[in-house]
Amino acid sequence: MSTEQETIRRILTETGDTWAVVGLSSNERRAAYGVAAVLQRFGKRIVPVHPKAETVHGEQGYASLDAIPFKVDVVDVFVNSELAGDVADQAVAAGAKAVWFQLGVIDDAAYERTRAAGLDMVMDRCPAIEIPKLG
Repeated sequence: MSTEQETIRRILTETGDTWAVVGLSSNERRAAYGVAAVLQRFGKRIVPVHPKAETVHGEQGYASLDAIPFKVDVVDVFVNSELAGDVADQAVAAGAKAVWFQLGVIDDAAYERTRAAGLDMVMDRCPAIEIPKLG
C-alpha cells in the first residue's frame, strides 16, 4: 500500500468521525452535498461550514471553522485551490487531526505546511470514492 493510500485509510478509519465540510451548503447540485451524504452513510458526523451557516443533512451549519464550538477531526475542503491554503491553516489552528482537499483542490505549499504541523493530509482525492474501497 502506498504512503498516500495508508494516509487515506488512516483518515477514514482511525482519525475520528467528526468531519467539517468546508463549502457545504443546501445546494443539492454541488458535489459537497452528495459527498457529505456518503460520509454520513459511513457513520461520519458532518459539520457544514459555509458563509450561509445552513443546516444540511440535519446538521447545524457554521459560518467558519472557528465558529464551530467543538473539536472536529477532519476538515474536508470544497473551495477553490486559491482559498484552500487559508482553510488548511484554519484547520491547523482549530486543532483538527487531518485535512482533505477534494478532487481538483491542489496547493502544494498548504500540503507541506499542514504536514509540518503534524496533521495527516490528502490532496486531489474524494472520500466518497475512497471510503467504499475500504470494504
